[in-house]
Amino acid sequence: MLTIQDFLEARHNLQQVIHCTPLDYSKTFSALSQNEIYLKLENLQKTGSFKIRGAFHKIASLSDDEKKRGVIAASAGNHAQGVAMGAAHAGIPCIIVMPEAAPLTKVEATTGYGAQVILYGKNYDESYAKALEIQKERGMTFVHAFNDREVMAGQGTIALEILEQLPDCDVIVTPIGGGGLAAGVAMAAKLMKPEIQIVGVEASGAACMKVSMEQKKIITLDQAVTIADGICVRTPGDLTFQVASDYVDHLVTVEEEEIARAMLMALERNKMVVEGAGATGLAAVLYDKLPVKNKKVCVLLSGGNVDVNFLSRIIERGLVESGRYLRINTTVPDKPGVLQEILKIFGDERANIIGIQHHRMGSRVMLGEAEIEVDVETRDHAHQERILERLQAAGFTVVTR
Repeated sequence: MLTIQDFLEARHNLQQVIHCTPLDYSKTFSALSQNEIYLKLENLQKTGSFKIRGAFHKIASLSDDEKKRGVIAASAGNHAQGVAMGAAHAGIPCIIVMPEAAPLTKVEATTGYGAQVILYGKNYDESYAKALEIQKERGMTFVHAFNDREVMAGQGTIALEILEQLPDCDVIVTPIGGGGLAAGVAMAAKLMKPEIQIVGVEASGAACMKVSMEQKKIITLDQAVTIADGICVRTPGDLTFQVASDYVDHLVTVEEEEIARAMLMALERNKMVVEGAGATGLAAVLYDKLPVKNKKVCVLLSGGNVDVNFLSRIIERGLVESGRYLRINTTVPDKPGVLQEILKIFGDERANIIGIQHHRMGSRVMLGEAEIEVDVETRDHAHQERILERLQAAGFTVVTR
């Protein structure tokens, strides 16, 4: 389907436009995984994501007539910015259809490149259908987010960079949504180094490629739900499915809490803002889901476009999952000294109280009782268990939230 010359041509089209992103060795994730972990920092790419590679190369490959008609695309956000930037560079009209719940930062960034944004649908699939409808009405050129030869060729240029930066790389770990990134990277890497292994990572709530590969045919999920909006896809592309089936060696899935914790660890340990889709590979490393040990592994951080409000929720979720945040609720006798007794337990255990509420009124509070809700910072799950055991030993019935 693609040759090494296709990937080299894509690289030529992109060389004056994109960054050759760094490959950063991670001591933290290496120690956790019994592998040498290197991070390919596409979250530092222009537009904040790898998507600029495929989108720009696709637009650069269009005929003059196709460019003249303008381009249209559907995207949850990152592809939108890549297409918008590519269209702006080519000086052609651009329409992007995005889900109604698309992060505000991605919508604003896309309009900032000069594209017209239409918000439509609850997910990518509905936006995609709307974009096709508009494309037929206006005769514009459709730039698919993943199911396209030139798009795959553009994404595959990442593999060329990785193998130049780390020639003895044994494994590349890449997120998978519709499959454009994984297919392009896998094919380019295998053409350069046939023995290299490719591990694809999907969110368990949107594992359309894994299900399709297991059943050896394209499967459309009934629904796709994940915090990793960049890979929230119900149906893989037919082109990407074919390539991934031939070139991706392993597929694993990660859970929502695992993605959240990986995002938090990237922020804390590596000082990197990584979006949900970009953190799936890190989650696979963190939760020991890679089928390899003692190998040189490159984990692709595909993007870093995260809405600040959403990031705060992700951080809280990551703290909960790692045992560093605890919210407890208990109903106690409404008499002097009871609250002090509870607070003493937290103080003795050196848990930092960050919020406390004391209610005498409510549907669950009987006359002569009070409801107490406490938010605390803890060290880990063992610390939480010790606190809960002490509260229960003191006679308090505790509910955690």
